[in-house]
Amino acid sequence: MRPPSMSGHFLLAPIPESSDYLLPRDIKLAVLGAGRVGKSAMIVRFLTKRFIGDYEPNTGKLYSRLVCVEGDQLSLQIQDTPGGIQVQDNLMQVVDSLSKCVQWAEGFLLVYSITDYDSYQSIRPLYQHIRKVHPDSKAPIIIVGNKGDLLHARQVQTDDGVQLANELGSLFLEISTSENYEDVCDVFQHLCKEVSKLHGLSGERRRASIIPRPRSPNMQDLKRRFKQALSPRVKAPSALG
Repeated sequence: MRPPSMSGHFLLAPIPESSDYLLPRDIKLAVLGAGRVGKSAMIVRFLTKRFIGDYEPNTGKLYSRLVCVEGDQLSLQIQDTPGGIQVQDNLMQVVDSLSKCVQWAEGFLLVYSITDYDSYQSIRPLYQHIRKVHPDSKAPIIIVGNKGDLLHARQVQTDDGVQLANELGSLFLEISTSENYEDVCDVFQHLCKEVSKLHGLSGERRRASIIPRPRSPNMQDLKRRFKQALSPRVKAPSALG
């Protein structure tokens, strides 16, 4: 299933530093997959519209942006993850940092490369791990087959991705991060929208947490009454002997 195109209703902007600005609740996304499948390139392409082909193996970076999707402003955080995922007999050895990322995130992109069959095999155990960490959650998950422009080196057929997504009950899209910005944009926007709907965030706004909370008048009144109760002037007279 392909997410609907929404690239025409999208705006990116840095998160403002002003403490008086009304911010929406954070949308937390994680991009997971084996190494060299293009996770970092996808994120940077989405946020900047630029494609950068070569990246040093990352240790996990957090990207933050204020986005507007179909009129709703969202404070978006995207966690890039290391690619050191080992799959042996459909079992995945998950490092502590990856488990913490899965616990933190609310929506997930599971990315493989169509030129690397091993990266495709990592998707199922990644999906199973997410559902294990969030057993009662309906956190949206989208499976992405990346590097769709490298047809001459294809190892994973489109039908394989479709079948896996159907078995897992997820959306699937095969894209080329280098050649098609709109597809990359649609994937992230659709995930943002699904997380937003999941938590009922449409139209919801909150102030930045750095704004100090005003003192409660009721608490001040209680303190005043407490001091009066301890004052000698209001003590009960002693009983006459």
